Amino acid sequence: MNDVDVKSAHSSTHLLWLTRLIAANTPEEVATVIAGALLEHPHCAAASVVWALDQPGKHRCVPPTRFADEDWTWLYAAASSGKPQWSAQGDRMALRLCEMPESALIVVALHPGYEWSDVPDELKAPIVLAGQYLRRALEWSELQYSHLQLERSETLQRALFAISDMAGSDRDMPDMLRGIHAIVSTLMYAENFFIVQLNRERDTIRFLYFVDTEDSTPPGDFQDMPLQDIEHSLTWYVIKDGKARMGTAEQLLAQVAGPVIQIGSDSHEWLGVPMLRDGQPGGALVVQSYQAGIGFTQDDLNLLEFVGSHILTALERKQTKEDLERRVQLRTLQLAEANRGLQQEVLERQRAEYLQTALFRIAQLATADIDQQEFYRRVHSVVGELLNAENFFIGLLSDDRQQLMFPYAVDAVDEPPPSRRLGRGLSEFVLHSGVALRADNTDIGRMETLGQIASGRTGSPARCWLGVPLIVGDEVIGLVTVQSYTEENAYDAADEELLTFVATQIANSLTRRRAAESLRRAYEQLEHRVEERTQALRKEIIERERIQDQLKHQVMHDSLTGLPNRSYLRDRINRVLNLLKHEPLHRCALLYLDIDRFKIINDSLGHLAGDDVLKEVAARLASCVRHPDLVARLAGDEFAILLENVEDASIATAVAQRVLDALSAPMPVAGKELQPTASVGIAIGDSHYHDADEVLRDADIALYRAKELGRKRYELFDETLAKNVVDVLAMEVDLRRALQQQQFEPYFQPICRLDGGQVVGYEALIRWNHPQRGLLRPADFLKIAEDSGLIEEIDWRMFELSCGLLAGHGSDEIFMTFNVSALHLRHADFDTRLIQLLQKTGLPPPRLVAEVTEGALLDNPERVRGTLDRLRSIGVGAALDDFGTGYSSLSYLHSLPLRMLKIDRAFVLELDKEGNTNSTTVVAAILALARALNIQVIAEGIETQAQRDALLAMGCEMGQGYLLGRPAPIRQWLEPHKPTA
Repeated sequence: MNDVDVKSAHSSTHLLWLTRLIAANTPEEVATVIAGALLEHPHCAAASVVWALDQPGKHRCVPPTRFADEDWTWLYAAASSGKPQWSAQGDRMALRLCEMPESALIVVALHPGYEWSDVPDELKAPIVLAGQYLRRALEWSELQYSHLQLERSETLQRALFAISDMAGSDRDMPDMLRGIHAIVSTLMYAENFFIVQLNRERDTIRFLYFVDTEDSTPPGDFQDMPLQDIEHSLTWYVIKDGKARMGTAEQLLAQVAGPVIQIGSDSHEWLGVPMLRDGQPGGALVVQSYQAGIGFTQDDLNLLEFVGSHILTALERKQTKEDLERRVQLRTLQLAEANRGLQQEVLERQRAEYLQTALFRIAQLATADIDQQEFYRRVHSVVGELLNAENFFIGLLSDDRQQLMFPYAVDAVDEPPPSRRLGRGLSEFVLHSGVALRADNTDIGRMETLGQIASGRTGSPARCWLGVPLIVGDEVIGLVTVQSYTEENAYDAADEELLTFVATQIANSLTRRRAAESLRRAYEQLEHRVEERTQALRKEIIERERIQDQLKHQVMHDSLTGLPNRSYLRDRINRVLNLLKHEPLHRCALLYLDIDRFKIINDSLGHLAGDDVLKEVAARLASCVRHPDLVARLAGDEFAILLENVEDASIATAVAQRVLDALSAPMPVAGKELQPTASVGIAIGDSHYHDADEVLRDADIALYRAKELGRKRYELFDETLAKNVVDVLAMEVDLRRALQQQQFEPYFQPICRLDGGQVVGYEALIRWNHPQRGLLRPADFLKIAEDSGLIEEIDWRMFELSCGLLAGHGSDEIFMTFNVSALHLRHADFDTRLIQLLQKTGLPPPRLVAEVTEGALLDNPERVRGTLDRLRSIGVGAALDDFGTGYSSLSYLHSLPLRMLKIDRAFVLELDKEGNTNSTTVVAAILALARALNIQVIAEGIETQAQRDALLAMGCEMGQGYLLGRPAPIRQWLEPHKPTA
């Protein structure tokens, strides 16, 4: 075989290996591909991939390989080095494939007589690429595990909330227990489930709930029974010693200290946990399985123990509530029965007296010290003693006499009437006429026929209605109404006369109460002011001293770290600045820093661990300075260091570097070893600064710059940084003006066939014709547009302009691509809005191709897929932009409705360089995959003839780039449509 054949064979082997690697998703699949590729090489006798090296007994190895105890020193050395490491016997070599999120090694045993240097370069280079794929697979696996843990925690939390809600609900005990069973079933297998509650005082138990596929009735038949009746059963052991039991019959026998008595059918696997209250058993929860394929795990045991205490709390709350309700109900019935006879007798004896004293009592209520609702309630009570007032209403006219309000209404059948505008009802008839009205349904029907009231009340359940106006002087201010729903309680003329007389007293009482209430409020306000002022004068000195002492401590210190806080720091800076005004040659420095990615620590380890990190950071910062320099905590993970006397900026930068070094040292927190980093902004203070806020502002600007440049660094403030901040604000104003003044213009870059140069389409790119700065590219303003929230409005302006220009020019065969960001795809109506735009501009849908990035697909794959499917149904195509640079390209190719792939320019730029085997291999693989999936391919960034020739040789049909044409207005590419005859 000649060299050409060998090289071709190697290329085919690499392409096949790369295809397998691309198809692998899990770390195990990727490791299998890597090990298999090495084993196919004649120099390799054995190969395996090893990761998860933190604990030797729990490492992962593909294919499985046994390592001796002495091998781990060699493997750890390889994990911390980027160079090959040989075992102590010299028969195996270990090489690190990746370092993050955890170290992974390739362990190779070569045939005798060969060394690692004998392995050809074409095998070493794919190993590097394989390491990258393995790192991504490990990261994805880690994310999946974290997601599963979060889902489990959320499910458990929802279950506990549901149990708590049921305990406080009106559901009866059996219904609540069924709900608890349903909740437990969502957490684990619980088809056979029972709850046993222990009464410690009486030493009895009760099976509160019992559901079992084999046994229909529990011991005791849901009644109290002595605990000794189930002595030596598994449930008895759980309740007796408060310890959980789990396993098969043989395993359970080994977990108890005595004999086991079987009660009920024998299960395949049994799990019981105690319900504990303050460490003491209050009962037990039991689940069991009769099927050989269904068992329980330690996670199920832990989960059931955790849920058990909450279930016991819920049962106790429910039982306490039910016991209280039963006692109240029983006591109420006893009181009602005892009083019924007495009330009947008293009612007969006192009826005559009530008739004489009722009016006097209502008059007394006018001056009684009670609120308005209590006044109404007592008036109702008095009226109820005179006649049937079970359904009683007081209606009052509003101040403008346009609304009828019901400040008091009691009705045994219907809902109390709401406030309403005056109309033509029975109440309005009484208000307008100023006389009482007593009517039954026949009378009301006659009034409707005569047009005296509006129709619509006929058929009301009320049998009789009596309304009397409330009159003060010559003015009607409202009415009082009673109504009856039975014929037995119909009202007569005596009731009407009585209620009319009572209404006069009610109206007078209301008037007097309103006047008295106004006077009382005025006196109360005056007395309150006097009392407040008196108390304030008495306590002013004591309170001021106490507040000053308290505020002095609170203002000066941070409660978590013990460091001075922002207020104290500002005071110190102001004092230093005042000294600098008298000593202009002196300088101070402020180091403003925050912990990089501190939110990840809080989210992954919890806020308690985050607090520990902040306290350790505070201690390390304090060790980096000398007296009288000051370390302060400003807020969250933000700290500051004030250096009161620095000769020049080098002293401040030296301290900043010392801080970065101190913080980067390993930090054990929550069982993990962290290496936090920080970003630092430095402002040098001199006599030009007027106050502390200016120094803090400039240090914060420098900190922001340090973060922009990659974190884990420091930056000094200078005037350039300040100018950049102002420029951003000015640019945002210019962007808003540009939208109003139509300053944006689409530029079109041609997409050509590589074999003949024919233009087949264009990519629409945005340009800004700035009136002062000239033509601006997207890189000059898109970041500011995104931060200011203008990007979507700018994009839609570009979509409309581009589609309108293409619709009016060029051939119907030419298509156009445009970039669609993840922001647009988050809107459920994006496709609808785009279709409306196409209808407005007249561009046929098949001529439009929407470019999406892999990042947009990761945001919400299902929603994006649905949007692209709906667009494809009308003819709008989809292209995957920057293909090959993301995390999940291949996982979406088979499921997304893609018309095109765009090979990222990073691969194209390498095609005309020496040693471009990797890029050539990747591009060839992409083309092969696209052909297999019937997807068109466009190569981006073609700038040289050599790149174009290489792509043609590999079978790429279309491309774009500066070699084929630069972006330009559409008038430079297309001719307008000529009208047809």
